[in-house]
Amino acid sequence: MKPFSCLFIICFCFEYAIVLQLSVLEGNVRLNQFQAAALVEEETRRYRPTKNYLSYLPTPDFSAFETEIIRNEFERLAARQPMELLSMKRYELPAPSSGQKNDITAWQDCVNNSMAQLEHQAVRIENLELMAQYGTNAWKVSNDNLALMIENAQKKLQKVRKQIQDLNWQRKNDQLAGGAKLRELESNWVSLVSKNYEIERAIVQLENEVAQMKQQQGDENKENIRQDF
Repeated sequence: MKPFSCLFIICFCFEYAIVLQLSVLEGNVRLNQFQAAALVEEETRRYRPTKNYLSYLPTPDFSAFETEIIRNEFERLAARQPMELLSMKRYELPAPSSGQKNDITAWQDCVNNSMAQLEHQAVRIENLELMAQYGTNAWKVSNDNLALMIENAQKKLQKVRKQIQDLNWQRKNDQLAGGAKLRELESNWVSLVSKNYEIERAIVQLENEVAQMKQQQGDENKENIRQDF
């Protein structure tokens, strides 16, 4: 094999090794894009969708999570009916009907209903008073706790972001240092290969000169032998 061919093959192998070892610095993203595009191309070549490509799947059940209330609302919306107003019947205090005006039991039921409604409203008033007295401070404490939680979460987020940034800077510095070292080694390697090529060429030239000298010496010996005879 010729020296130039050997040098070309060695240089090609070395360049290929550099591409593989330094893929983070150059071409890693491009290589990933090529690989992803190749995978997509292979998948589209094997997968030819048709109009009924979902025919092997069971029929979807869209009402699996519907409750009776949701179903009634869907029916009301489909019929374009307005939403029912808030019922106030629970707050009404109806009197006995005209046929029960003299019925003591009917009047007693009305009184019991009135007392229950009155107690219910009294409890609601007490709850509102308690809310007015203690609710503000409770909400303030809750808001303070939420603010503290947000502050701690933001501190953790900033810490993690700083760690990520430091790691990225460290990786970048390591990659740049590795790239510089590889370029230095490549330069040294090219210099050594060039020297070896020059030495090999000089050796080939010397071998050719030695062969020529041997041939000339052989011719001279033959001429001397011919002259002796």
